[in-house]
Amino acid sequence: MTQKNSAYIRWFGDLTSNDVGIVGGKNASLGEMYRELNAKGVNVPNGFAITAEAYKYLLQHANAWPQLHQALDGLDVNNVNDLSKRAEKARNIIYNCPLPDDLAQEILEAHATLKDEYGPRMTVAVRSSATAEDLPTASFAGQHETYLNVADGEALLDAIKNCFASLFKDRAIRYREDRGFDHFKVFLSVGVMKMVRADLASSGVTFSLDTETGFRDVVFITGAYGLGENVVQGTVDTDEFYVFKPTFREGHNVVLSRSLGRKEIRMVYAEDAKGISTRNIPTAEEERKRFCISDSEVTQLADAAIKIEDHYSARAGHPVPMDIEWAKDGDDGRLYIVQARPETVSSRTSTTTLELYSLRDKGNVLAKGRSVGSKIATGRVRVIREARQLEQFQTGEVLVAETTSPDWGTVMKRASAIVTDRGGRTCHAAIVARELGIPAVIGCGDASKVLTDGMEVTVSCAEGDVGRVYSGQIPFDVKHFDVSAMQRPRTKVMVNLGNANIAFKTSFLPNDGVGLARMEFIIAEHIKAHPMALAHPERIKDAHVRDEIMALAPPGESPKDYFIRTLSEQVGQIAAAFYPKPVIVRMSDFKSNEYASLMGGRDFEPHEENPMIGFRGASRYAHPAYRDGFALECAAMKRVREEMGLKNVRLMIPFCRRVQEAEQVLATMEEFGLARGRQGLEIYVMCEIPNNVVQVDAFARLFDGFSIGSNDLTQLVLGVDRDSEIVAFDFDELDAGVKAMIRLAVEGARRNDRHSGICGQAPSDYPEMVDFLIGLGIDSISLNPDTILNTTLRVLETEKRLGIGSPPE
Repeated sequence: MTQKNSAYIRWFGDLTSNDVGIVGGKNASLGEMYRELNAKGVNVPNGFAITAEAYKYLLQHANAWPQLHQALDGLDVNNVNDLSKRAEKARNIIYNCPLPDDLAQEILEAHATLKDEYGPRMTVAVRSSATAEDLPTASFAGQHETYLNVADGEALLDAIKNCFASLFKDRAIRYREDRGFDHFKVFLSVGVMKMVRADLASSGVTFSLDTETGFRDVVFITGAYGLGENVVQGTVDTDEFYVFKPTFREGHNVVLSRSLGRKEIRMVYAEDAKGISTRNIPTAEEERKRFCISDSEVTQLADAAIKIEDHYSARAGHPVPMDIEWAKDGDDGRLYIVQARPETVSSRTSTTTLELYSLRDKGNVLAKGRSVGSKIATGRVRVIREARQLEQFQTGEVLVAETTSPDWGTVMKRASAIVTDRGGRTCHAAIVARELGIPAVIGCGDASKVLTDGMEVTVSCAEGDVGRVYSGQIPFDVKHFDVSAMQRPRTKVMVNLGNANIAFKTSFLPNDGVGLARMEFIIAEHIKAHPMALAHPERIKDAHVRDEIMALAPPGESPKDYFIRTLSEQVGQIAAAFYPKPVIVRMSDFKSNEYASLMGGRDFEPHEENPMIGFRGASRYAHPAYRDGFALECAAMKRVREEMGLKNVRLMIPFCRRVQEAEQVLATMEEFGLARGRQGLEIYVMCEIPNNVVQVDAFARLFDGFSIGSNDLTQLVLGVDRDSEIVAFDFDELDAGVKAMIRLAVEGARRNDRHSGICGQAPSDYPEMVDFLIGLGIDSISLNPDTILNTTLRVLETEKRLGIGSPPE
């Protein structure tokens, strides 16, 4: 059979994105992609649209318009019970309209044509597509119905009528009312397309930006096993992946970073339910431990997302970040794009006006999960376990539930915050929270059991990737900054950062890059095991600890590879956030007692009475006791620079006592593939030991720059153990002797044409230290994120007072 178009049927190959008024946003987008992007490697299933004209014909044929007006005129959407009754009446009116014979015949003929293309075993997905859908300011996502795995013609016709009726679901009516759409000027089209058998494989959502921050240079991919409804509705904790667009376009076909979701359940088809029912079954333990798609499939999806974004951006004449649904077919093993629409929330996030929330105090943590947004809110808890409890919800309460549903839109709009047991960052609760601009903590596991009605809580999403629910109302501050007009000082103002999860958000602060990325923070927080324990698990005496360490890596990955991948991805995410600005990564700087506290660490660390000045920093790197651990660190950094293409990463050696030690470390790094100068690699040294200052000229011959560590330099100039509470009163970074050493270091760096910076705590804590450093002519100051705005203003004032001009354009 041939594909025939009519007033009621339009095939995807004959649709473009200009046809929203005919077939709705979803179908117009599918047609645009099928027509324009299939040949470019974006795999879209074929199908056809039943037009909005067919919807109008159905209602006209049955004379249903007056009945619909009678059902809906005068509706008050704030009256939940009245809304429910009227919406049900409207749906029944539409569902009870008989399909005209000629319309039914055209649909069945088109269905037969699609079967000729894909074979007799083909089933179809039947998806609603409203004519006001997928607009730049309103996505209509999840408002109307979809029916999956529809096999025969009778079931297809029934699903189409149900889709038409879903135009008047409670949630859809409320959504249109909130956005000013006329119920009788929005019509429904229905898409019928080859069913992608994701029930036998996996599915998910891809965004061509970071949904949490609006950061545009990444593709963000989520996925889980089975059909995509669980991902969209947030009933499953998904796998997550990032791909960095700039280096991907250059040919670095690499996953930037990833996190393993729990994926507790998978949605499959019910065998006894006429082809359209689904059910959730537990995911096998071995599958839960694995990522639901391979690295090559992640990069295939990223490639598709970039092509889709580029295509729609070119049509619009401006960047159009996209929200894309994907599915993997378990029969043919191929990845398909099954929907794409403009992303309507994060893409409107302002990067010039910053709103920074911070808690004044901490409290008892009742629940933890993934944070959505960066705000803080307080309120009384209201736990919702079933829909009938929604009418009890009061404005300003904190909505707590296992998961949320599109039907809850009316209540969610009145919540001060949302907390769920399940869900990932692209689930329904997360999407609605972003759209409403309220904080949400999702995927807590047990929040609906731990939190009880009436409990006063503080919901904080201002502390990075982990969101927390605290007991009681904790005071918090909100600061607003307009950074669009902020002048840049001549002195570089950089950021200290050890948490990759806040890198994208932090990158929007006015900055000149990262002056200190702390590798040891990443090892402790994300890797959790001693590097030598991962290099040599056979040396671990305790079998239980050895088993725990072996279990850290997902199936098929060795402990060594786990370390290299995890460290490279965490550092890579920081480097990508600030690309192409410099990101200075300090090689690990744990002390022996800190290393010993890592999993397996006691088998590899000596006991030292004063580890602060013991086996730490450069002295470890070529030493037999740590050399193999350092090899893993170097392998990870080599992967960041060469495989990921993030050549803005510079490396820094901490606590390097002697020139001979520096020469040995550099030789070891070269042996491990990190030769200074190779592919532009710069290597800095921490200036934190008096000998670094005394022999600054000698160290300058070996390194490209110096970063002053004011904490350790103060300790060693004044002879004060900074870990000792007894002599803490003598620890003073503003001491004249300490400042004299800093002055000599800056002068020595300038004399040797080397970069000078400071990454210690002093500039963040003492404004007068900033004045002193500017006066010396230091090249850069690196600060904690929470002080960067105020300190930048201070630097500008000091430079103006000293007659130091702005940096050249």
